[in-house]
Amino acid sequence: MATVIRLRREGTKNRPFYRIVVADKARARDGKFIELLGSYDPVGKNQESPLKLDRVEYWLSQGARATDTVKTLIKKAKKTTAAAA
Repeated sequence: MATVIRLRREGTKNRPFYRIVVADKARARDGKFIELLGSYDPVGKNQESPLKLDRVEYWLSQGARATDTVKTLIKKAKKTTAAAA
């Protein structure tokens, strides 16, 4: 089973909200997923995105591939946690 870390669109029209999930590559974008890793709100004023970095590292070590957008969000999350520590 090929797994991928990607964004799952939720929210309403003109007000998107995304959840970062691990899913089977063959599943639909908004379909069934394996694990919820975090969220991303592109329109929200609070740009801090809660992301479970330990679980992200676990899935990447298991062979999951992250999409380009998710890779960018992971880098931002690592940078903010490093700056906070």
